[in-house]
Amino acid sequence: MGFLKNKVAIITGGGKAPALEDGSAGAIGYGIAIAYAKEGANLVLTGRNMEKLTSAKAELEELYGVKVLAVQADINEHENGEEVAKRVVDAAVKEFGRIDVLINNAQASASGVTLADHTLEQFNLAIYSGLYSAFFYMKACYPYLKETKGSVINFASGAGLFGNFGQSAYAAAKEGIRGLSRVAATEWGPDGINVNVVCPLAWTSQLEMWAKHNPEAFKQNVKMPPMGYYGHTERDIGRVCVQLASPDFKYMSGETITLEGGLGLRP
Repeated sequence: MGFLKNKVAIITGGGKAPALEDGSAGAIGYGIAIAYAKEGANLVLTGRNMEKLTSAKAELEELYGVKVLAVQADINEHENGEEVAKRVVDAAVKEFGRIDVLINNAQASASGVTLADHTLEQFNLAIYSGLYSAFFYMKACYPYLKETKGSVINFASGAGLFGNFGQSAYAAAKEGIRGLSRVAATEWGPDGINVNVVCPLAWTSQLEMWAKHNPEAFKQNVKMPPMGYYGHTERDIGRVCVQLASPDFKYMSGETITLEGGLGLRP
């Protein structure tokens, strides 16, 4: 307890999604937020839905005694994404005076749509909400992360690693994020900034909904890990993100971490 006390983390896509049947966090971003709050970190949560952000703020502050700044933000083709990211970062610095961790978790996409049927609008949705978002937030956070010798944790996916059916735009965005992260690790390593990529396989309310409405695409793309367990948003994904903010993980900067239920860390 208190490993991240007084640290400040920005988590994009950190709103509170519908819980799973067991009552646990139904979204990766919120699972990470819980793990960080339990370690005493103050949080800046962004997302498109202010109601979900407000709900997350209220619960985290009440249960864990941390401070949470909820900021509505949506990077898309119709907005100036650079200005959106700067507004969030400026608000974080004004509220807390520092930034120690940037977690680029936000991502929207039209999964289940084949490449031939993908529209430009659907492709832009994935690229802007994922790749461009990571790019803009990383640039805006850089001077503050340099001061704190902080960490960047970006999220990619097996969709890009394995070429999942019906996920062309999503895979493109995630592979772009992996490439961007490796370059950042090379360029920012001398500044003491740790940059890593996590490719999770977590059971979320969104995945649950996708399985219900796109059973064939789900069957082709989502394979049960050998130990029969999908990653838990807080206990697995969240704790890995806590670990990646540790100075002990500086030597692993630039690595892609694949996390699957029951398999732990695999660099």
